[in-house]
Amino acid sequence: MHPRHVFRSGLLPMSAAVDGPTRTGRPSPEPLSMYTKRVYSPRDMLRWTRYETLTFLVISLVPVVLVELLGLRWLHVPWLPVSLVGTAVAFILGFQNNATYDRLWEARKIWGGVVNTSRAWGFVVCDFISDQFSPEPVPAETLGAIQQELVQRHIAWMAAFRHSMRSMREWEYFHKHRSNQEWGIRAACPEHQRTLEEDLTPHLSPDEVQQVLAHANPATALLTTQSHRLRELRLQDLIDDFRHMSMQDQLTELVALQGKSERIKNFPYPRQYATLNSFFVWIFLFMVPFAVMEQFQTLSEVVAEDYPVFGEYVFVWASVPFSMVVMWVFHTIERIGRASENPFEGTANDVPISTIARAIEIDLLQMLDGPQAQTPEPLTPERGIQF
Repeated sequence: MHPRHVFRSGLLPMSAAVDGPTRTGRPSPEPLSMYTKRVYSPRDMLRWTRYETLTFLVISLVPVVLVELLGLRWLHVPWLPVSLVGTAVAFILGFQNNATYDRLWEARKIWGGVVNTSRAWGFVVCDFISDQFSPEPVPAETLGAIQQELVQRHIAWMAAFRHSMRSMREWEYFHKHRSNQEWGIRAACPEHQRTLEEDLTPHLSPDEVQQVLAHANPATALLTTQSHRLRELRLQDLIDDFRHMSMQDQLTELVALQGKSERIKNFPYPRQYATLNSFFVWIFLFMVPFAVMEQFQTLSEVVAEDYPVFGEYVFVWASVPFSMVVMWVFHTIERIGRASENPFEGTANDVPISTIARAIEIDLLQMLDGPQAQTPEPLTPERGIQF
């Protein structure tokens, strides 16, 4: 294995919010969300939804043009059936947003567990591996090399894990939206800038890198290797039975956390719900301008009593911005729900697993070498987004 030196994971430099002290007393740069600013600005929201807003403008203009300029008065739609559809759509959107937020929050809790278990792994590696139970003394350099090996392999596991989580699935489409492409969100994601082999190389020997890459699931392969190494250490009397079981429990917990994360990654928000939600929202959006126009047409008769020209020819056109507002609100709520469906896709509102992995790496290296250890820099937000 490599001698003790600075091991870089290949991520972009980042900084993050403080989540709690590490074993060395320094704050751990673990963030709580990917978007780091307090709120999205109105400019960001308008830019994020400008294509849809232009679509709403066209849809809102169509019924007014047909009625006022072409005289198709029969196109009026009563507000009552539209309001009933709107109520149903509101319930559907509430269900969708609750379900997708649960996926996002569960993913964040899983990776919080990865942080805690990784720190615990660092504790037991540093404190449990010794020659206390060995019949012959073991040089401190040998024990340090073993500790370094186990820690570096754990950092490599995090690299393989996050690359697995960032790999694209067929149903992950949000990064393809024009607004995300314009801001270069996908291009800025660390896992899309470097290959897994590049991120494994600083932490593993060349032979082990190739062995890991030959597996269908490199992260699982690395945990398997860790387990085999613990068995060897037990046979060498560098850990006793109790310590072996305790360290094996940490690996078992990492396997469980990896499986939970893979469950979210590999099982999408049910497509039947996603499809019907989209259909129902757009049915409602197409109905809204006709109903709003009908209400403004009724009001225009009252306005025309005092302002004949304005009430008869102009007032009904005011239904266009009001229709746009209603449509924008419903569609944006639906889109926010879709933005939370896949919490590992690497967009602005996903779990910042790259930064979490970097924070764990810094913690583990300092556990080995103390606060004076040479560690990679924390990751800084890119365009206000923590990856």
